[in-house]
Amino acid sequence: MTRASTATSTLDDEPDFEPGANVILCADDFAITEGVSRGIEELARARRLSATSAIVNLPAWKSTSPRLVALRPFVATGLHLNLTLGSPLGPAPRLAPDGEFPDNITLIQRCITGAIDAGEIAAEIDRQLTRFEEALGVQPDFIDGHQHVHALPRIRGALIEVLRNRYRERLPLVRNPADNMLNILRRRTAAHKALIIHTLARGFGDRLDSAGFPTNHGFAGVSPFNLDIPFDQELAHFFSARGPRHLVMCHPGYIDSALAELDPVVERRRHELDALFAAPRLDEAIWHPDPTPGRPPIDWAKALPV
Repeated sequence: MTRASTATSTLDDEPDFEPGANVILCADDFAITEGVSRGIEELARARRLSATSAIVNLPAWKSTSPRLVALRPFVATGLHLNLTLGSPLGPAPRLAPDGEFPDNITLIQRCITGAIDAGEIAAEIDRQLTRFEEALGVQPDFIDGHQHVHALPRIRGALIEVLRNRYRERLPLVRNPADNMLNILRRRTAAHKALIIHTLARGFGDRLDSAGFPTNHGFAGVSPFNLDIPFDQELAHFFSARGPRHLVMCHPGYIDSALAELDPVVERRRHELDALFAAPRLDEAIWHPDPTPGRPPIDWAKALPV
């Protein structure tokens, strides 16, 4: 597959990614569209990613899930829990009375006021995990959420309960999007947005630790998605002020006709794709999973100890 190049701005001095094995670079939104999935697939095979998380309730999942299976020797594969885009996989009369998930702001308001049904949320989480496993034949290596819904109050409790009941032998890593406030301010990238996420997810990391879940300790990748800001500059900031198990999210992909109808982040995805391919020594600066075909779910305590 040949990639067409696009012109992007660069820093006066190219970022220097120091080799290190504690950074998990995760591309979110696999299977949101075919174009996004193809871009993530190319990055994974080029060893420019550590992980990717997949949305399983949208139409592109059926055609792209076999390609995700083939990527397991290259990246950790996870569920991108989705409660704000498209339709639930089963009945959810309180969450989606018209058959469509609420938008992110509406869901946040319902979580804060308690206007959600935890049992209904748990059932939908369970259905999305089942759909992931039916396609890949193995449990997810990790769990995160589209627009960080998995960390919202009341949803987080349902998530932890479902995961503990399903995965008694090996718990998946669960992303904590609430980074240290001082590190957020040090990076100087979308700090206001990152602090809002931090506030909404407050206490989630402690709850994960108490329940015995592996999680990241350090989180970056929150972006204003401003086309005037070079993504390579943002990426260099995301790799600064690291935690001991630092997770950086990104949103690369090719633009296709379906994307604009599903998500506000469109042109920026191509900028991220090109910057990730161009970043010097990026493959040496990030963690990579065991490349053995048919590998078991990742044991994070051994693969990437804190």
